[in-house]
Amino acid sequence: MRVVVGVLGALMIVGGVGGVVLGAWPGGLWSIAIGSLAILAVVFERARYRNNAVERSAGGSGPGGGEVSMPVAPFRPTDELFVDPTTGQRLRVYLNPATGERRYFAEQADGN
Repeated sequence: MRVVVGVLGALMIVGGVGGVVLGAWPGGLWSIAIGSLAILAVVFERARYRNNAVERSAGGSGPGGGEVSMPVAPFRPTDELFVDPTTGQRLRVYLNPATGERRYFAEQADGN
């Protein structure tokens, strides 16, 4: 999805520049602006399912893009499971009931 948005953003910028050159500057400028926003969104999008502290560090991600280690208290496992469409890893959602913060951890084949 990121690639599609990036390509569409680039095409909008190119089309907008063409519009400005050909004299249709209001539409061209809008196209350049929207294309630029699309590219910025792709560049600054958060990566996968990691918490903010890990996201800001240089640390890697765990399987499926989630946490490297299983979240500990105050996080509690929930019944919510999903399969990451990119990696095929099954991730379990962990919840901090006090804050509502969610973290994701890849489950092993045996369910742990």
